[in-house]
Amino acid sequence: MTTTTNKRTPIIGFIGLGNMGANMARCLQKEGYRLVVHDLHESAAEELVKHGAAWSPSVADCAQRCELLITSLPKPDDVRTVMAGEKGALASLPEGVVWVDMTTNDNQLVKQLATIASRRSIAVVDAPVTGAVDGAIHGRLTIFAGGAEDTLNRVQPVLEAMGHVIRCGQLGTGNVVKLVTNYLWFTHAAVIGEGLLLGKQAGVSLDVLWDAIKRSVGDSFVARHDAPSIFAGLYDPSFTLALCLKDLGLCDDLAQRHGVPTPVGDIVADRFRQAAVRYGEQSGELHVAKLLEDAAETDLRLDGDFTPHWEA
Repeated sequence: MTTTTNKRTPIIGFIGLGNMGANMARCLQKEGYRLVVHDLHESAAEELVKHGAAWSPSVADCAQRCELLITSLPKPDDVRTVMAGEKGALASLPEGVVWVDMTTNDNQLVKQLATIASRRSIAVVDAPVTGAVDGAIHGRLTIFAGGAEDTLNRVQPVLEAMGHVIRCGQLGTGNVVKLVTNYLWFTHAAVIGEGLLLGKQAGVSLDVLWDAIKRSVGDSFVARHDAPSIFAGLYDPSFTLALCLKDLGLCDDLAQRHGVPTPVGDIVADRFRQAAVRYGEQSGELHVAKLLEDAAETDLRLDGDFTPHWEA
C-alpha cells in the first residue's frame, strides 16, 4: 500500500482498536483516509494518533465527527452498548452517513440496529473479516459484506484498503458467511492436534507429517497458518478461547434459528469449553490441541523459525 492524500475521502470514525481493529485502522491511514478513533483504552490509539488520527473521548463524539463509521468490537453486546441508547453512536451520527460493522456479530442484532438507524437515513453494512492479525496488518483480510448494493458501492473503496471484499447479499448475510467459515475453522483447529499426535505416536516425524498434510487432501488454513503456533508451544494468544466460545455460540444460535443439525459442531464446542475450563478463557485458541498433548503426556514441539503471525 502507498500513502496518499485525498481531501475528498470521507472522515472515518473507527471504534474498537483491539488486535484486529487497530491494524485495520492503520491500513486505512496508510491509504490516506483521515481517522477519528475511539477505544475503551486510549493507549490503544497511540500509534494511530502518532500518524495523524484524531482521538475521540467518547463514542458519541466519534460519531458526530465522522462521515463514515466503522466498528470492530469483541461481542454483540459490545455493539449494542456502543451503538444504542441516548449516548450511543446511532443517536449522534449525522443523517445520511453509513455505519459499517466489522464485528463477528449476531445478524439479528445488526438488523435490529439497522431499523433504528434507518429512521435517520443511516445506511448499514455488516462486514466481518477473516484472515487473522497478519492479514489485518498487511491489508490482506477477506471481508464478508452484506447490505444494499448502492450502500456497498459507497463503502467498497474503503473496505478494499483493508482486504478483498466478497459481497454476500442483503444485510446480515456477511455474518452468516463469517460464522460458517469460523465453524469450519474451529472444527479444523479442534481436530488437527489429533492428526498430528496420531502420526507422531505412530512413528512419523512431525516435519514430514506437516509437509504431507499441506500437500494432500488434509490441507487447510489451520494446517498452514495455525499449526506453527502449536509446534512453537504458543497456541495463538491473538485469538482467545473466550472469542472461540462466543463465535461457536453464535453458530449454534444461527443453526437453531434455521433448524440445521450440527452434531460435529456440538462436539467441537465441547472441546473448546473443556480447554477454557482447564487453561482459562483468555488462553489462546489452540489450547484445544494442548488438551490432547496433556492427555497423551507428550507434546507437538517442532524445531523451526516459526515467527508468530500476530507479529508478522
